[in-house]
Amino acid sequence: MSRFLFVVPPLVGHVNPTIGVAAELVSRGHEVAWAGHHDAIGKLVGPDARVFGCASPELVPRGSDLTGPAAFRFLWQEFLLPLGEAMKPGVRTAIGAFRPDVVVADQQAIAGGLVAEELGVPWITSATTSAELVDPLAGMPKVKAWLAERIDALRGGHGGPDPRMSPHGVLAFTTRELLGEVDLPHDDVWLVGPSIVPRPSTADFPWEWLTRDAPTVLVTLGTANADAGHRFLAQAAQALARLDVRAVLVDPDSSLTEVGDNVLVRRHVPQLDLLPHVDAVVCHAGHNTVCEALWHGVPLVVAPIRDDQPIVAGQVVDAGAGVRVRFSRATSTHLSDAVTAVLDEANGHRKAAALVGDSFRAAGGATRAADHLEKV
Repeated sequence: MSRFLFVVPPLVGHVNPTIGVAAELVSRGHEVAWAGHHDAIGKLVGPDARVFGCASPELVPRGSDLTGPAAFRFLWQEFLLPLGEAMKPGVRTAIGAFRPDVVVADQQAIAGGLVAEELGVPWITSATTSAELVDPLAGMPKVKAWLAERIDALRGGHGGPDPRMSPHGVLAFTTRELLGEVDLPHDDVWLVGPSIVPRPSTADFPWEWLTRDAPTVLVTLGTANADAGHRFLAQAAQALARLDVRAVLVDPDSSLTEVGDNVLVRRHVPQLDLLPHVDAVVCHAGHNTVCEALWHGVPLVVAPIRDDQPIVAGQVVDAGAGVRVRFSRATSTHLSDAVTAVLDEANGHRKAAALVGDSFRAAGGATRAADHLEKV
């Protein structure tokens, strides 16, 4: 049997897809360990998992006005590059102690690829978002060159493969039905579909509040956008209050105090358990939320904020599985019109969402990903 070391950043959306892959490997008799921020990773992978702690800088809050190339540069300069530098000693320790046969390195935990390459350990990229597969910086050559220089400096200026895209193989948690007919970076990019497995949730939920007398709409901006979402959530609450729907609105800061009787505001929800009861999702186009909704055939209203979200939102629209609104300018009227559009069966958004969901299940997810890792 083999040993697999997963190197992940302290970001929920980048850890969750790998949990199912790790569980599948363990069920086949392999050993699995993790390298990353001990407390953040430990909460997600469970108390029995072996976690090698790595240092991690704080994620600096970003306002909703920081978008486009400036947001990308800020994310890398203020968090991901410092994270790569901080994690390198911990990743070296993990590889030395665990002696993995394969390192599975998240695209945003670049220390995994850098250190594995340095030590001669085969490594595979975990692409938990499909944005990198389409080269998001193709239209920003100066930013692309800047990032390449910073990454090369992080490895000591010796050159080598891009730690975001392993030449040994890339696990891409998507399918052609969502990704579209784009050229992949190389032949060993494996479109395994999302890895969606049950996960424990501490969020209680008043299930009796749901009713099939009206469609149910979920509004969520994910785990990292609370600082940017106050205006948008307020507009969404107003929009939903005047529609014949039941709405669940996730507001981590509990900033909304006046909402319609048909709008339930919660700090947290058990999203995977809730989605089978939902008819539409309004979200920021985060890759995990999008994939989890489409897995259940639920159409989307996507309001991307920054980073990979505009790319994922474009994929949703191109697949016919939803409509897009502008996050910073969407009014309650825009949002009520968008929700009405995706709920209207005549527009075909639900049918398109179901087709993408079918492709996800056919791709194999965690099982197919484990097959590829065993071959490596």
